[in-house]
Amino acid sequence: MEHGHKEHPKYMRIFWILLVLTILEVLVALPFLKQVLGTAITAILLIGMACSKAAYVALYFMHLKFEKKTLTAIALTPFIICVFLVFMLLPDLMEDARHAGMETSASQTVESSH
Repeated sequence: MEHGHKEHPKYMRIFWILLVLTILEVLVALPFLKQVLGTAITAILLIGMACSKAAYVALYFMHLKFEKKTLTAIALTPFIICVFLVFMLLPDLMEDARHAGMETSASQTVESSH
């Protein structure tokens, strides 16, 4: 019986998973699909896929899956904060539609005052 033996990941399997996620990200970012899904859904999908890829890289290529829980918590904390901040700033992506209405009303106000 071997003590301390750690199972090593199958790197090609992880490579294919990362490749598929990258291809999906490119497809989701295509302009015609972005129009169909909308900006918010597109952003959420892209953020989710990027987080998944980051998790795979951290777990397997940085070997966090095989480390002690303390090191994983130390590495995961900034990641969680980063994801939180991205989602808090997500409404700014919707700024286009709000500003378009403001610009229209502002230009009408300027034209009506002349």
